[in-house]
Amino acid sequence: MKGTPGISYSDQNWLRSFMFTIFGTSVLAVSYFPLFYTHLGFSSSQVGFLYSLGPLISILSNLFWSMISDRLGTIKKIMIILLSGQLISAMLLSRATEFSSVIFILSVFYFFYYPVFPLADTMAIKTAQRHGRNFISIRVFGSLGYAFFALTVGYVLRALGSSWSMTLCIIIVITALIITWRLQDVQNATPDAQSDGTASANDAPKRKGNGLREILLKKEVLWFFSCVFILALGHRMNEAFLTVSLKEMGAGEELIGWALLASALSEIPVFFALSKYGDKFKELPLLAFASLMYAVRFLLMARADDPGAVVAIQAMHSVTFGIYYVTAVRYITRIIPDHLRATGLAIFTVVWSSAAGLLSGTFGGMIFEESGRSIFYRVAMVFSIAAFAGFLGKHLFDSGETSQLDKITL
Repeated sequence: MKGTPGISYSDQNWLRSFMFTIFGTSVLAVSYFPLFYTHLGFSSSQVGFLYSLGPLISILSNLFWSMISDRLGTIKKIMIILLSGQLISAMLLSRATEFSSVIFILSVFYFFYYPVFPLADTMAIKTAQRHGRNFISIRVFGSLGYAFFALTVGYVLRALGSSWSMTLCIIIVITALIITWRLQDVQNATPDAQSDGTASANDAPKRKGNGLREILLKKEVLWFFSCVFILALGHRMNEAFLTVSLKEMGAGEELIGWALLASALSEIPVFFALSKYGDKFKELPLLAFASLMYAVRFLLMARADDPGAVVAIQAMHSVTFGIYYVTAVRYITRIIPDHLRATGLAIFTVVWSSAAGLLSGTFGGMIFEESGRSIFYRVAMVFSIAAFAGFLGKHLFDSGETSQLDKITL
């Protein structure tokens, strides 16, 4: 049900502000928490262990909170719980100095941190559908937020020191929590919902059954997630060792920040273009094209020997992740029922970030150390080519199956 234009505009703007803010936490957790741990005097192996906690914890937390959200039919209330948990654990982390206590508190922080992003995407999709808009018009503010914080946080911490990382995190989480109270909740439709996609407030929470099993029993979903996992291995290898590669080439902290900024900004025009014209193209060919561009990107990374060239290559984030992400989410919304949307996006996040992050971090590190950067990126390229074959093969198979069905019908 659509509200008045003023309410609709305010509703979307608060969600855009929320997306912008939560990606500030992402910048800190991914790029600057390791510097904070180094400031505490932890060794490289200890910092690496703390970094690996995230993907491990997120496998459980993403599925747990998203299934709770689907079962209760609310996202806003779950967001308030998650951000409150982040705030409390971040405050405890700011005071923790012992490695054992940091392990425990950081695990708690990750339990509340990771599920925010797939749930925010679910809210963006449902809010956009309610107002007849493309969800990218909301989600793109996450990319803008990441770009903004990637640049500003680095300068702030350079002036104040790495010890301020947790303080900045607390400020950002408090801001996000305040904004959350202004968000309009979205409810999950049930299979019994009306044909126009609406459902009463009493219908949404009543959904019973095993949503996870219902999703994973679909062959089309399993094939899609398998291809996503293969592509994610190469993507996560690059993400985990990009800064290491730049350091190996002699790049300074400032150039690393610009490399992160280049990737974040490059995806924004692609998001807008696909939000306007993406529906004219089928999802699987677009996913295959993005995978092929990933292969080209990693081949260029394998051959690059100058930090400036790496920054330029990062702009290919637009035709790789930019195309992939928008198209993958669009594909998920088509093959997964609306009442299981949060759980489906949680599985997507687990496959793309958590499982792939664990495997690529472990074996990617061994390849990088034993064989060097060039072989490392060529292995990532092979994963991308395999994903390209998977997406394209699925498209050709579906096209052939449809053609045979038409012949039988005639």
